[in-house]
Amino acid sequence: MSIERRTFLLALAASAALYGCGRKSEPVASAVATPATPGFEPITVKHKLGTTTLQQRPQRVAALEMNEADFLDQLGVPIAGMVKDFVPHFLAKYKDDAQVQDLGAIVQPNLERVHALHPDLVLITPLQANHYQELSEIAPTLHFDVDFGNSQSGHFDVVKDHLLTLGRIFGKEDVARAKADELDAKVQAARRTTTGRPEKALIVLHNNGAFSSFGVRSRYGFVFNALGVQPASTAVETSLHGQPISSEFIQQADPDILYVVDRTAVMDRRPVIDAAQVSNPLLRQTKAWKNGRVVFVDADAWYTTGACLSALKIVVDDVLKGYQG
Repeated sequence: MSIERRTFLLALAASAALYGCGRKSEPVASAVATPATPGFEPITVKHKLGTTTLQQRPQRVAALEMNEADFLDQLGVPIAGMVKDFVPHFLAKYKDDAQVQDLGAIVQPNLERVHALHPDLVLITPLQANHYQELSEIAPTLHFDVDFGNSQSGHFDVVKDHLLTLGRIFGKEDVARAKADELDAKVQAARRTTTGRPEKALIVLHNNGAFSSFGVRSRYGFVFNALGVQPASTAVETSLHGQPISSEFIQQADPDILYVVDRTAVMDRRPVIDAAQVSNPLLRQTKAWKNGRVVFVDADAWYTTGACLSALKIVVDDVLKGYQG
């Protein structure tokens, strides 16, 4: 290994260790000196971590999060490399595709592999924000300004804005606009179902037998705000994994509809649980249980992603299942 290569790897390791200890990256400009592509007007995008300028249309894109991979897939943009530790079923074709380089894990991408890929655009979300400065030294890096802790306000607008931005970057404006309109139509159709309905719902995360609750100010706040679902609990929490609760809490909240997100299914890579696996006397007392309105949702869409086109369409469909029957 050359001295230059060894020095580069040591620098990456030192940077990763520093940011892993909690240091937040300051907003910086992300632009790598590359010659402008003839006929391509430079595009500058401002985001929460800084400003990203593209002098040419990207040809080798690295997606360091599953939501970003889905945006590219929906737009028909080739993916040069992506993280592959938790690939949702609707992106399964990329998992074993040798032409798509494995860039490590969602929360800890392999920066050496990213560098070796020689990308001309890197796409990240807040889950990789602490690597923004290092990634920006490799290639222009664009941050998706989605709030995974509190999606109460503007979740769908943020998703559509990012989609349209990527459409502009890749010359896919018409496709992006059509996809955004499809999502709008699906949301409006869902609201026509939920508007005026008296049912109240509770969203809980299942994790190895324990439960957490998600209310109006949480990663699933958009379900209550944008989709018009009435909350069964007024508890406030803004963490990624919700507020730990007991079966007594669920029984006392007595939701008409209970949505269950099975995190264990994602982490253990196994099928989502069913009613028999979580049934207990307290849960069986709820209106949701008595009326058969316990919905075991698509864990990939709700937990692994939740901020891309494929996931949000599935989420809307899952939400509407609670209003059937």
